[in-house]
Amino acid sequence: MGIASDRFSRLAALKPARGFPERSTARLADLREPDEMDPLSVVLGAGIARNHFGEHLAIRNWFSTPEFAEPSSAALKLLAKAPASLPSSGQALRSSGQAEGGRYKSKTVDQLNDPTKWLFLDTETTGLSGGTGTYAFLVGMAWWDAGGLQVEQLFLRDFCQEHSLLQELSDRLAERPVLVTFNGKTFDWPLLESRFTMTRAIRVPRLAAHLDLLHPARALWKLRLGSVRLVELERHVLEAEQLGWNREDDVLSALIPQFYFDYLRGGSAQPLAGVVRHNQLDLRGLAALSTKMCSLLDTREKENGEMHSLDLFGLSKFLRKRGERERAHTACAKALQSGLPTEYRPGATRELAMMVRERGDAEGARVLWEELVRDPQDGMLACEKLAIHFERGVKNCARAVEFAELGLAKARRLRASTREPYAAARAARWEEKFVCRLARLRHRIKEQGNARRAPLLAAAGQ
Repeated sequence: MGIASDRFSRLAALKPARGFPERSTARLADLREPDEMDPLSVVLGAGIARNHFGEHLAIRNWFSTPEFAEPSSAALKLLAKAPASLPSSGQALRSSGQAEGGRYKSKTVDQLNDPTKWLFLDTETTGLSGGTGTYAFLVGMAWWDAGGLQVEQLFLRDFCQEHSLLQELSDRLAERPVLVTFNGKTFDWPLLESRFTMTRAIRVPRLAAHLDLLHPARALWKLRLGSVRLVELERHVLEAEQLGWNREDDVLSALIPQFYFDYLRGGSAQPLAGVVRHNQLDLRGLAALSTKMCSLLDTREKENGEMHSLDLFGLSKFLRKRGERERAHTACAKALQSGLPTEYRPGATRELAMMVRERGDAEGARVLWEELVRDPQDGMLACEKLAIHFERGVKNCARAVEFAELGLAKARRLRASTREPYAAARAARWEEKFVCRLARLRHRIKEQGNARRAPLLAAAGQ
């Protein structure tokens, strides 16, 4: 009993006592102290929570890091905004019943812009395939409180306690309806929606918004890191050790379901302490990642100036997909100036040339396209763009013919040398386009020559 009392007293001592403005308006339910007859509670340092559905375990901790940082409205707008190729944010909200009359609910927007309404969520489940037979036996939640991060983890001692756990989660989401996850739109939230539905007693909570940070992370850091698993982002982007934690003794995600099944069959509860710590680290990493993303997506130039060239290129592509053309142009230009690796320079040059042309700088785009003429991948596209530039912009059909002929030669050379059906088909399409362009250009040049030789007849023919 002494050990249990000591652990429980330390939980109570973790209540924030800093001189930071209190932001949370919700009061956490009281926990009953575990006894020695419940070894799992003792191992996990958990209290016993109870509601009208029954009991479950709850582990509560407050961490001073990562620290809270107020995000800018510009950054939040970008995180919540869908790419141009996908439905807009308004369409997404209307489809989920969270916008009415073609307008955003002002309450929804206010909640999204208020980080105290955010709920970070990560689950540990009995399997990774999802489906109705998969349970979330550990639901980790975190929110900003007193300048730090309040973490609450709900644990199922047995599957019969699921109703109690889900009711507690529903209450938390009612208080903080902006969900923040890492791959939660694909896995965590659909799984929990299924579990809520299967209870037939607890409604699926309505979310004001759902920010899934996996997709922005891929755009921003995949070029440099390859893998954007949360643990890799912590190591290479967040510098988690400086924030006060590391994963030296972390458990492997693939082993977590087996640890839980072993416990249910009467095995040791000790490995589950590592699972709880793993979930805590994921939540802290998720919160730190949200702060990092918001700082990078802010409009402050000093943030972008310190970024790796590949991250700048990723940021440029992310911004362009969300309609931020000016900022995308600036980031792409900085990426090229910062010494972008050779294999990425053609792609960045192509992106920049398109953005420069969209800004109306035809001459600047021409310079960039001429840099790409010799590139194996983008050379034909560069030839086409230059032929268009000289035909329509400069009115120099002879120069346009030169680039069209060069593009045609590249297409025929690729078609003859490749053995890949896709590449051959692509080369054939380019060849057809250049043949048509050359025919039109030569006909136009012939007409211009006739007009110069017989201006009166040309005028009469018009």
